Amino acid sequence: MSVDKPSDSAPSAAMDLRSPQRQLIEWQIEHADLDALIDQVTVVPGQMDELRLRRLKKRHLALRDQMARLQAQLAPKEPA
Repeated sequence: MSVDKPSDSAPSAAMDLRSPQRQLIEWQIEHADLDALIDQVTVVPGQMDELRLRRLKKRHLALRDQMARLQAQLAPKEPA
């Protein structure tokens, strides 16, 4: 019985799942989803309790800050 060896692309594929670029994309998607949800909830007053809405907005802002920090880390450094 032989065991198939993973191809050379398998380790890079696994690393891509944890790459900073992938994390940034996931945060951007979550940020956009929260943005849409917050917009939807604020159109119809009373649809969501105030505490939950504040938590959504806080998460929205935290994601924005995380994305900005990660983008700053990924940006190429300019020579002095």
